[in-house]
Amino acid sequence: MSLMIYNSLTNKMEEFKTLQPGVVNMYVCGPTVYDYSHIGNARPAIFYDMLRNYLEYIGYKVNYASNITDVDDKIIKKAIDENVTEQEIACKYEKAYFKNCEGLGSKKPTFVPHATEYIPDMISFIEGLKEKGYAYDNDGDVYFRVSKLDNYGILSNQIQEELQNGVRKDVDLKKENPLDFALWKKTNVGIKWDSPFGSGRPGWHTECVCMIDKIFNHNMIDIHGGGMDLKFPHHENEIAQANAMYGNTLAKYWIHVGRLNLKGQKMSKSLGNVILVNDYKTKEELMAFRFLIVTQPYRNSISYDDELFNQYKKEYEKFQRAYKNSMLALDYNRIELNEVIPEDKKQFIEYMNQDLNCQNVLSLLNGLLKEANLALRSTDLNTLAKKIKMIKEIMDVLGVKLEYNPLTEKERNVYTLWIEAKKNKDFESADKYRDMLINMGVI
Repeated sequence: MSLMIYNSLTNKMEEFKTLQPGVVNMYVCGPTVYDYSHIGNARPAIFYDMLRNYLEYIGYKVNYASNITDVDDKIIKKAIDENVTEQEIACKYEKAYFKNCEGLGSKKPTFVPHATEYIPDMISFIEGLKEKGYAYDNDGDVYFRVSKLDNYGILSNQIQEELQNGVRKDVDLKKENPLDFALWKKTNVGIKWDSPFGSGRPGWHTECVCMIDKIFNHNMIDIHGGGMDLKFPHHENEIAQANAMYGNTLAKYWIHVGRLNLKGQKMSKSLGNVILVNDYKTKEELMAFRFLIVTQPYRNSISYDDELFNQYKKEYEKFQRAYKNSMLALDYNRIELNEVIPEDKKQFIEYMNQDLNCQNVLSLLNGLLKEANLALRSTDLNTLAKKIKMIKEIMDVLGVKLEYNPLTEKERNVYTLWIEAKKNKDFESADKYRDMLINMGVI
């Protein structure tokens, strides 16, 4: 079975076929770095890392780009409030963001473009849109002319008339059309650049289009992703610009991740109802949260609360404990993890190929764990090795870390004495060696 993906652009399930054989070019909208990340921000970073892992697992070379928006009104305001430069604010919170990603098991993308590195490209791009009649300026501000596009609303599945009805009445009077969006903003506040349109900074919707164009050599990409809340207007406006400039939809597949709500309400820093990634204090908590995220239906909203988190914390601890006990038995008997049972791997791939059906993968994991525990109790170590290796392979794709430190010679000697004492029913010695092993962190 081929990989089937739900394409937000066509609103249907489609067979995944790359534009270039064996290569996936993927771009995901990254953070605006003005504050610490909350767990809602973390959901896309986790999901697309898992998607990348799976694509690599089935043999693709993945070029994964995710940007840093390091120029924005919120960054400027924070810099003014703290009496530092925008660069200092952006640098501080970018470091914090990637530290959070690392703790959550997400690898750094192949490319991490910064908006401020592409300002000349954005200016040139905007000039190109003006030349084609898709952009106009008014007193230093430049806007995209939506009315010139026949298919504006293709991603959000809306027509211009419907969109116009939903626009606020207090719109910018500089616009020809309420739906027109800013490509360049005139400003006297904060960081700015000189341009043919006047001093200012680019609009948010233009940044990603230009960075994709530059990174991927003017080619259409395979996957463009982000949170569901970016579908309109941000991603819609990206497609509008790509259509105007290149005559395409920028990406073949658009993939969107559902929101993470807090007790049924939208998580928002402005509302103050957020849980920061930094609020998780241990590796176990971070992995439990990741386990929760990757095993939920990715297109659905998640209503997060302590009960749901604790459920997944217990689930993760169950797998970690079983993995450590199994690896200890295999290590002690010097049995290596060399192969898996082909049917287990086939089942995993079949589930993942169903639009990343990680709910079924979780059921598969629990089935494999039961079989592994049965093999451990019956000392069928060859079966144990195959089942544990498959569990580890799946967890590696999900990005959920299972840890085990191989026995040192000293630990192996104590472990041997413990096994022998139990076998000889020397319970006093067995308890002594067990305590030693606990203090060593072996069991």
